[in-house]
Amino acid sequence: MGAILAACGPHTGGTATTTPPPQFSAEVIRTTHGVVHVKAADFRSLGYGIAYAYAQDNLCMFADTLLTVRGERSQYFGGDAHATARKGDEYGAASGFMDLKNEDSDFFFKGYLDVDQLRAGYAAGAKEPRDLLEGYVAGYNRYLKENAGKFPAACHDAKWVKPMTVEDMYLVLAEKALHASGEVFAKEVVAGARDANATVAARGPQRKLDPAFLLARLDKVVHQGFGSNTLAVGKDLSASGHGLLLGNPHFPWASTDRFYQAHLTVPGRYDVMGVALGGMPTVVIGFNKDVAWSHTVTAATHFTTFKLALDPGDSTGTTYLIDGDKNKMTSKTVSVDVLMADGTTARHSKTFYFSKQGAVIVKPEAGLTWTSTTAYVLADPNRDNTRMLEQWLGIGTATSVQALKSSLDAVVGLPWVNTVASDRTGNALYADASVVPRVTTDKFAGNCLLLPALVLFDGARSACAWGQDANTPPGIFSPANAPSMLRTDYVGNSNDSYWLTNARSLLTGPPPLGYSPLYGKVGAEQRLRTRIGFIQFEELAKQGHKFQLSDLQTLVFADRIYAAELVLPDLLAACPSDDATLVQACAVLAAWDRHANVDSRGAVLFREFWSAASQIPNKWKVPLDPTDPVHTPNGMAPAALPAMFTALKNAASLLQSLNIPLDGRLGDYQGETRNGVRTPLHGGVGDIDGSYNSLRMSTALTATGYNNVYWGTSYVQTVTFDDAGPVAQAMLVYGQSTDPTSPYYADQLGPYSRKEWTTLPFSETSINADPNRTRMTLTQ
Repeated sequence: MGAILAACGPHTGGTATTTPPPQFSAEVIRTTHGVVHVKAADFRSLGYGIAYAYAQDNLCMFADTLLTVRGERSQYFGGDAHATARKGDEYGAASGFMDLKNEDSDFFFKGYLDVDQLRAGYAAGAKEPRDLLEGYVAGYNRYLKENAGKFPAACHDAKWVKPMTVEDMYLVLAEKALHASGEVFAKEVVAGARDANATVAARGPQRKLDPAFLLARLDKVVHQGFGSNTLAVGKDLSASGHGLLLGNPHFPWASTDRFYQAHLTVPGRYDVMGVALGGMPTVVIGFNKDVAWSHTVTAATHFTTFKLALDPGDSTGTTYLIDGDKNKMTSKTVSVDVLMADGTTARHSKTFYFSKQGAVIVKPEAGLTWTSTTAYVLADPNRDNTRMLEQWLGIGTATSVQALKSSLDAVVGLPWVNTVASDRTGNALYADASVVPRVTTDKFAGNCLLLPALVLFDGARSACAWGQDANTPPGIFSPANAPSMLRTDYVGNSNDSYWLTNARSLLTGPPPLGYSPLYGKVGAEQRLRTRIGFIQFEELAKQGHKFQLSDLQTLVFADRIYAAELVLPDLLAACPSDDATLVQACAVLAAWDRHANVDSRGAVLFREFWSAASQIPNKWKVPLDPTDPVHTPNGMAPAALPAMFTALKNAASLLQSLNIPLDGRLGDYQGETRNGVRTPLHGGVGDIDGSYNSLRMSTALTATGYNNVYWGTSYVQTVTFDDAGPVAQAMLVYGQSTDPTSPYYADQLGPYSRKEWTTLPFSETSINADPNRTRMTLTQ
């Protein structure tokens, strides 16, 4: 209810009735670009306020996503359809981490997640996360009740927009924890479930294990799909002596993994500004008065697989052996309601099976089969990770990067991200404190490891099981034993491994064996996006430059295409003079500024050329020097030049066939269209072309260019500190809202296109001074 009502009861003898205190009370203020500031006396009311605000901006998308985690998509949209993808100005709820038809998606979430285990995990944890979730449910449900019949067009009168429960929020959070583990194998988990009356296959010829599918999916998640940049500068290189932070996550522009700008305050306990991830009720990237932080998707592996030896005496194939002892698999039967073509609903059922290590997975074409003697399981430490909210609350209340690191060590709640942070005293921190199975280096060197590319271990021997670190949840590494670096010059990460965190001091791990291989590779070639990040920073630092926020903003939007810097000198010097198309193409590339700015001419040609040429083998003249991973490999090998020119001619021919000038402006062919208005966008592809500021467009090159962003630069923040508190300038590129009628639907595209930064109001004085300030009080 919107107001407190006096209690109405029998009048007795002049005794005054009293109004009970509200269950929830939150102040919700919006400032420029719809940034939400929620203040409440406790975490239940804080969750209440942020949920109401989030529903105002993203109701249809979030309601659609609730269907996914509940396993109810098939009931409303049919079993063969896929999760709602963005179409024109409509929202999108399809995940970039998995793509299953609705029926398989429903079975995955119902079968793989266990609400009882999630409930128990939250009950055993801290109280504040539970309070946040309870308040969030109440705030969302209130919004539905008050606005029934007035929902946005995309879900107006939709039966699937309905109240949620705390258990639904457990599932929302659990889904996010699975992005780099369970969702990687979602198809195989569903394939491992049995339909009614299914039997195990008899032993027969088995296809050789083929890990190629897994390698491709992991590369898509970590590098092709979702990347990020972050850089923390310490007092040695800071003009003010205070720390500075650049956060530049590259995340989806549609789906519930969109960021949402929020400033959340419980006076005296929690005062944090930045972004929440989708429907999460806490800031995941941001700052408080003393610390600023950001995350990147880590190069670590967040699961292993195990090969089970089955008891030949059990014809069901559900008894497995560990050290010769028999163990019975547990099972879980779930049902999914499926909307049929004639409008009726059919109920389908599957039974999922689990060993102590994890869920049975099947992919016959890759050799992962379940026979009478063998089965394979996915061991996923994030399946029951209920510590995420507690972890981000711990980060948000840290008073220094050392305190932040202590929270990471104590909670171990980050599922799949690195953390980079700076503080007001000028310290800079890198840590991979993500949830990683405790498999030490010696187990990779022994006979426990059966297939490295599948991180497949022998499940028949207890000696090959995950280990245990002190004061850490079972089976995962303590962050105290994981890669980290605390410095006073700088640290950075762009999704490559911990090895290159600081170009002046490579991180190799403790002797003699280093960190577990699950944390990523050392001594390996770094991606071009990682390299340009360190190159452009070190170019200034080596000149004795002292950094300010404006320097970080220039770096993140410099839009240099590092591949061009590496390739074009040799390529142009060898350009053939007897081919008119190549002569013209080389002339355009010679005149190009080697950037991906809106006004850059030649960027489209180079992108189409390099998308093919980057795949040419043995193309580098100078090989990797492990002592200088920032600058090597480089140069064009002479033997690769003929293939390079073939790729360049093909690219030029493609542009000509589409009537695109070879020297066309990038902004004319790379843009985002909202409500019929097209905004030109700067930015390159990322790892492929070595652009720090990266966009992955939804379409390949067409006659109208690259149209609309699928993922890429999303929330960009630059933060430092002064005596009064944090100083932050940032932008949420795609805007707060997925509702085309909202004023916050497209209002930050223009500032991004023009590289104009907004100062975020953090103090009460600056919030009250915002010219676009609105205020609402929510009480129930």
